[in-house]
Amino acid sequence: MKARVHVMLKNGVLDPQGDAVRHALGTLGFDGVNGVRQGKVIDLDLADGTSEETIRDMCEKLLANTVIESYSVEIA
Repeated sequence: MKARVHVMLKNGVLDPQGDAVRHALGTLGFDGVNGVRQGKVIDLDLADGTSEETIRDMCEKLLANTVIESYSVEIA
């Protein structure tokens, strides 16, 4: 079983990496990029039958800092 976790900074949390990417894109001539938010994707290869609740526990305890980050889970 496979799961994909998307982790992003919550709205209102400053994203210095995203700002650096936006600036670099402008420097490279890509006009019109008004904002960038950078996150991470975590692919999990899990034992069959792993519950979505277990995956959410993984996110809450380790994969996402829920104070400043939000996450979503896709199960394939």
